[in-house]
Amino acid sequence: MYARVEGERGICELCPRRCRIAEGGRGACRTRGLVGGKVVALGYGAVTSASIDPIEKKPLYHFHPGCGILSIGTFGCNLTCKFCQNWEISQREADHDNISPEDIARTALANRGRSVGVAYTYSEPLVWYEFVLDCAKLIRQAGLVNVLVTNGQINPEPLAELLPYVDAMNIDLKAFRDEFYRKVCGGRLEPVLDTIKAAFGRCHIELTTLIIPGMNDSPEEIDELAAWICSLSPDIPLHLSRYFPNYVMDIPPTPVSTLVKCREVASRHLRFVYVGNAEIPGGNDTVCPSCGETLIERRGFLSVRVYLDGTACPKCGASIPVRRNTDLCAE
Repeated sequence: MYARVEGERGICELCPRRCRIAEGGRGACRTRGLVGGKVVALGYGAVTSASIDPIEKKPLYHFHPGCGILSIGTFGCNLTCKFCQNWEISQREADHDNISPEDIARTALANRGRSVGVAYTYSEPLVWYEFVLDCAKLIRQAGLVNVLVTNGQINPEPLAELLPYVDAMNIDLKAFRDEFYRKVCGGRLEPVLDTIKAAFGRCHIELTTLIIPGMNDSPEEIDELAAWICSLSPDIPLHLSRYFPNYVMDIPPTPVSTLVKCREVASRHLRFVYVGNAEIPGGNDTVCPSCGETLIERRGFLSVRVYLDGTACPKCGASIPVRRNTDLCAE
């Protein structure tokens, strides 16, 4: 548990918010509280949702394409994004079942073949830290994979402890302006960039940016965002997702033309840029950056055709940064 007690307050040190919690109170994420003078994980084992999803839904396009993954989530979040798509569970304590890590591991093993492992998703898994860590150790022992779908708001020390058990992450890079994070999400940009840098090279990573009209869609910002990602690697997949009004934000949906332009700008720096929540020809296909051959064809989440030769382009032989293991899942 990353926390300490100072006087009559518990100080949670899991994420950059470092909430100071009074006895009987909770932190901003609503999953951690001070009970009997000790900071405790109130959401441990609380599962609000569980299902086997296509891994593309996370979204992960270069990690076991065409496979399923057991996906579980809890309630709570350490951000307050005004456009949250899952606010029913992220911004309040939703109905849940209490499930043990051993039960999760047994379910994952029982579904081997249909699922490559476990994704911690739906709401923010990092506020579920102790439960995720305990599950991840068991899943790794079982020879399956662990996936985090996260906002990246975590302090370096707990992230360093968790990373050895994580196989893949999709990290929300919600904008490339700190002002956006502060005003729209109730957080900061720098911790997200630090998380991306820490995870890069330690596990497979893909990034997602929800494009919101007039807020984070300028060509200048997208260019800076993509250039920063490229400074780590031009092979990191970036998912540019179409915004729709939700929670307390009523800005009209992102025009498809804006997504097309943002993709064009990001593609100046990155080899794999995808479009989500919109039908754009080829917007979700993986194409060989060397010869232009279509390598993975996607029509929604349930229709995925993989034409790779192992992890190479069958036409020109170029190596493609895709992780596959047919022992875990038959595509």
